[in-house]
Amino acid sequence: MSRESFLFTSESVSEGHPDKLCDRISDAIVDLYLGADPLSRVAVETLATTNRVVLAGEVRGPAEITPAVMEEAARRCIREIGYEQDGFHWKTAEVDNYLHEQSADIAQGVDSSHNKDEGAGDQGIMFGYACSDTESLMPAPIHYSHRILHDMAEARHAGTTDLLGPDSKSQVTLLYENGKPVKATSVVVSTQHTEEAEQHEIRELVRGFVENVLPDGWMCPEDEFYVNPTGRFVIGGPDGDAGLTGRKIIVDTYGGMAPHGGGAFSGKDPTKVDRSAAYAARYVAKNVVAAGLADKCTLQLAYAIGVSKPLSIYADLHGTGTLDEAKLEGVISEIMDLSPRGIREHLALSRPIYERTAAYGHFGRDVDDDGGFSWERLDLVEPIKAALS
Repeated sequence: MSRESFLFTSESVSEGHPDKLCDRISDAIVDLYLGADPLSRVAVETLATTNRVVLAGEVRGPAEITPAVMEEAARRCIREIGYEQDGFHWKTAEVDNYLHEQSADIAQGVDSSHNKDEGAGDQGIMFGYACSDTESLMPAPIHYSHRILHDMAEARHAGTTDLLGPDSKSQVTLLYENGKPVKATSVVVSTQHTEEAEQHEIRELVRGFVENVLPDGWMCPEDEFYVNPTGRFVIGGPDGDAGLTGRKIIVDTYGGMAPHGGGAFSGKDPTKVDRSAAYAARYVAKNVVAAGLADKCTLQLAYAIGVSKPLSIYADLHGTGTLDEAKLEGVISEIMDLSPRGIREHLALSRPIYERTAAYGHFGRDVDDDGGFSWERLDLVEPIKAALS
């Protein structure tokens, strides 16, 4: 039996966190390739450290995406995030490019041919999750952790505060009673700031963002509100700590409230099921909860490299469902083609829509007019109900 009363904590990191900066650069390069050719194959890793960015991985796509074009995209990402510091500046950072052609062995397993469908880009397990905690059907701790940092970044970009730097982290602990979140018991925010800013100024500035994000009456006790606990955070970003693509996978998903298959998302084109199948699993799980069939839904999909169909489909409604999980598993493949090609086409993933996913979570976001975050749509609600009736 699941616990009904407990504390649960999730963290988020801002767009200026070294790892998130790397995710954004990697996804910007994915978008470059998909914008030029939707069938491009891209797997890009980024490393950032003091005034240096290193790109590595494998690609197959238009020759027009030259190293110079990729370097320009990397510098743009750094500039738009806001890094103009002595130790990391969009103008002066060295950009080293070690991308090379995709392995022919991988290509022959993934590509479709006259007698085989497009196969998965790798083996692996992917999870999707949804719950009724919030309107976005995301767990509340990660939802509020993201929003605090997002709103701080918006204020920084808008110029309504000049005290904050790009690098920041948040952590929200919520009390659950009878299975529902009811209040915060602690909040931690560490944010880069200007040299002249005083600790008390940053604390009161951050307080406003936290109180605005949390529901009325949810603010934690004063002695459990931690802002820059070390007392100073001036040196930040890649100058303070190296960054790598794919190191914040729990921040990217459900804040630890649900399993994660292990594969990162950023830097990968949608033939990589690490990314596309995780999006599909969230899509189905969200629609199950939105259909009123459960308060919580976890969905697992498994794939083998070069094989088009999923090897297994597993659903868990955590004792909150109105139907048997085995029945749900049986209809999932009826309502959606879960092959890599089927996912890519159903969600229209072969488009340049990924740079925007790199910070503040891949899930629980609004669907964009151009189809970005298409996996957050609720257009499977009626098909799921019909298939189960």
